Amino acid sequence: MKCIGPFESIMSATVLDGKKIGRVIEEELNHRIINLQGKAIIPHLAVVIVGDDPASHVYVRNKEMACERCGIKSTRIDLEGDISEKEILDTVHMLNSDNSVHGILVQSPLPEGINESLVTDAISPEKDVDGFHKMNLGRLVQGDSSGLLPCTPAGIMKILESSDIDLSGKNALVIGRSRIVGMPMSILLAQRGIDATVTIAHSRTNNLPDICREADLVVAAIGRPEFVKSGWIKPGATVIDVGINRVKDSSRKSGYRLVGDVDSDASNVAGSITPVPGGVGPMTIAMLMSNTVMATESQSK
Repeated sequence: MKCIGPFESIMSATVLDGKKIGRVIEEELNHRIINLQGKAIIPHLAVVIVGDDPASHVYVRNKEMACERCGIKSTRIDLEGDISEKEILDTVHMLNSDNSVHGILVQSPLPEGINESLVTDAISPEKDVDGFHKMNLGRLVQGDSSGLLPCTPAGIMKILESSDIDLSGKNALVIGRSRIVGMPMSILLAQRGIDATVTIAHSRTNNLPDICREADLVVAAIGRPEFVKSGWIKPGATVIDVGINRVKDSSRKSGYRLVGDVDSDASNVAGSITPVPGGVGPMTIAMLMSNTVMATESQSK
């Protein structure tokens, strides 16, 4: 079978294959991990998962598999869904004080009644491999993108870089304003050296289809299946579909299929597009591995 590079053409759009790009990033971490191992240091990621949300358990298992591929030690801490906020915070504080742990991730979502921001900010900033701590986000706002960045936006930037997509002076639309994706994504796109003209859209945005048609880059991160229609996409635009949603499909053995936030027909209009699955998701995990290695190096100086 012919080996296909990171980009292959389906219909009219070039598919930006996050799985292949992500594996390249993981391979590039190898020499850094070997250097650490030569100093008797094994990068160590601790993941805390609360409750029995099926999707969360799948995500955590994917992260564990990536750690296995990269040579990163992973520790999983399962907590009951009815655990108190204090007990979660106690677990985080325990991991903060463990010098053998270099990265800490508390899997989202947390059960109702738990303050996720409080839990996130309890993680030591130097171990915050998700990049959500207010100190790490603050550095990004100040124009410093050299530290621990939120994994999904950082992964998207790597996709764009690998695709040689020049955004200088181009119109970029980010649909969604979460602190996990939307807000940090808009900051990264506007930073010096990227120089996109960024618009952030959300649930109260008027005339979204018209705004979308003016965008050279659309990043859809709203968690609503196939919300962005193909008729909204500017011909030749780059489309980054962050969403991964389950929709009922009786023809599938599972009873559902996975779709993004963008209508699949957009591939007939866009110049390039990320698939769902296999686009942004694997890049998020690859950047988590990268952040874990970076955190280990920083703590080992």
